[in-house]
Amino acid sequence: MTDLLGPLDHQLFGNPARAWLFGAAAAVLAYVALVLLRRTVVARLAGRAAASPHLADDAALEMLRRTRRYFFAAVAVGVGTHALRIDPDVRVWLDRLLLLLFLLQVGRWVTTLVAFWVDRHIEQRRVTGDLGSVTTIRALGYAGRLLLWLIVGITALETVFDYDVTALVTGLGIAGIAVALAVQNVLGDLLAAMAIVLDKPFVVGDAITVGEQSGTVEQIGLKTTRLRSVNGEQIIFANAELLRGNIRNFKRMFERRVLVGLDLHTGTPPDVLATIPPRFRAIVESKQPVRFDRSHVVGVTERAIRVETVYWVLDPDHGRHMDIQQAVLLEMLGAIREQGVSLAHAIIEEIRAAPG
Repeated sequence: MTDLLGPLDHQLFGNPARAWLFGAAAAVLAYVALVLLRRTVVARLAGRAAASPHLADDAALEMLRRTRRYFFAAVAVGVGTHALRIDPDVRVWLDRLLLLLFLLQVGRWVTTLVAFWVDRHIEQRRVTGDLGSVTTIRALGYAGRLLLWLIVGITALETVFDYDVTALVTGLGIAGIAVALAVQNVLGDLLAAMAIVLDKPFVVGDAITVGEQSGTVEQIGLKTTRLRSVNGEQIIFANAELLRGNIRNFKRMFERRVLVGLDLHTGTPPDVLATIPPRFRAIVESKQPVRFDRSHVVGVTERAIRVETVYWVLDPDHGRHMDIQQAVLLEMLGAIREQGVSLAHAIIEEIRAAPG
């Protein structure tokens, strides 16, 4: 028995052979346990993510799938060598190697989240037809991943390789300021593109007005946004300049308020005048989709008697709105003529509204 145990007591790098065997066994068991645990959790999360509308389950699933086996191996080595007596210098470099692998895995986890966000936003843009924002979202994703790996690299230089990164960070900061000053207009447009993509004051296909310019959004780029005007020409705005002005988005208008003011002849008898607002109300309420607001005699001047009728067209489509307005106005004029009343003047005011 002593002869069998003798080799296990043999010293190897300051530890008996049995300690190395126990450490190797612990490392193998830890590695296998981590691999099996990931496989089990991934299988359960896959079923849960398929049945759940929450994106957190999908994000967690992607992070687990991107967990590399070298990370499991690093954890297993850490477990296996925990009880061994290792030369302090060797221990330092081993810990640094394990830390480097951990930083690489953390970087991969975070880039997975960035890629997950980018893919989901691109998918949403494709579903809604907003293909012009896809390039911007991808560029933001690339920039985010580049910045992340730069942070991981600087952290690894300082913690793993004991490199003083103060000068490096200072140099990068100065270089960044110099570049920012040189291309501040471009950076302003890039940040504005990010604001447009994230805040979405408009998307491709929306009809908007900026200042005196109106058109339909054709493309949202990294530096410019392009509109197609009602006259056919393309209008190009720098993104930063676009966001500095007031934007009117007619695509998100849910209803239109229309005021029709008819000035009737001052010789119209009061009894005839009293029948006109109810008649106008019946005309408006016969149309769909319309919400009647009011119809009243609102004033008398030396030249005319003003009758105002207000209604809402419950459809943002401008063509349908004009069809309803035309039908209402023609029937109003017909009703006035049936009463033998002459028209002095008419005013039609369309007030666009998009209640929140």
